[in-house]
Amino acid sequence: MSMTASTLVPTVRTVPPARIGERFAAWREWLASIQPQALTYDPAWLVVLQRALRHAPYAIEAWDGDRLVGWLPLCLVRSLLFGRFLVSMPYLNVGGLLVRHAAAVAPIVEAAVALAERLDVRYLELRHEQPVQHGALQVTVTGKVHMRLPLPCGTDRLWNMLDAKVRNQVRKGQKTGLTVHWGGIALLPEFYAVFSENMRDLGTPVFGRSLFETILETFADRAELCVVRLGAQAVAAALLLHGSGTTEVPSASSLRRYNSTCANMLMYYHLLVRSVERGQQCFDFGRSSPDSNTYRFKKQWGAVPHPAHWQYYVRRGSVGDMRPENGRYQRWIAVWRKLPVWLTRLIGPPIVRGIP
Repeated sequence: MSMTASTLVPTVRTVPPARIGERFAAWREWLASIQPQALTYDPAWLVVLQRALRHAPYAIEAWDGDRLVGWLPLCLVRSLLFGRFLVSMPYLNVGGLLVRHAAAVAPIVEAAVALAERLDVRYLELRHEQPVQHGALQVTVTGKVHMRLPLPCGTDRLWNMLDAKVRNQVRKGQKTGLTVHWGGIALLPEFYAVFSENMRDLGTPVFGRSLFETILETFADRAELCVVRLGAQAVAAALLLHGSGTTEVPSASSLRRYNSTCANMLMYYHLLVRSVERGQQCFDFGRSSPDSNTYRFKKQWGAVPHPAHWQYYVRRGSVGDMRPENGRYQRWIAVWRKLPVWLTRLIGPPIVRGIP
């Protein structure tokens, strides 16, 4: 979020689903002038999530005359199981307000609250990195952090900056006979086979294959898949998103039964190499809870924590009702881990699409 002091009183407009596509060019031009680096801020995500997950897209604009000074992308998440939520942005780690002037914050939040009321959602969720001040946003969750690694300007420097233990595990993966492959839609079956099995093992409903297909089609020049094979068997896989300066890995998995091959370590090394070769300055490993296993995994590569402030306007229930760490879900997680993978691929997507 970028802000400068101002006395302006902006005009706020809510863009409905039917008009989202008309605004892409203006939003992209404005975002290029203020926003850095991450592909996850691209407005095309509104259409990706509409097509793949059937979320209704909205956006709120703040204008100073004919100048755009603030923008908030939103998706209406709906399910019979969980209810309705207004989120910026589902699936992605970041979202929330992007403003050029501090004066745009309050009217945008007020418009989002009004939209939440009109759509009768349980809560409004804004995935900020830095919190904004507004009386309606009375709940903030800070239990996770973004893990990011500043990248060097060459692969030799990348190798030399890695811890000796990490280098040894990468070498082990290289000696095991693993091969690394890059591509798009053609690699999707292997990626999804690995990803869906790992999600089952974690006890988490899996996103449908159509989400990843839509991402690869929409961002054809900036999204790609990495698959690690042992012989003909895919044993690890990841989705990479390349922004202008930052590469992100929103989805990655490896098969537990091949842990001894260090396939996951070899894959992440190649993800970093790929990013460096593209001239990127930062690699975003995604969010983790401090001191968790995933946090320690990312930290060993040199990633450092950055704050995540998810802010809420709650109308019904509580934010904790939908968190996976809620005790009432532990029994279902244990049951899910015992289901056959084919069944989780069938029933998982309709469930997870309704979880904000």
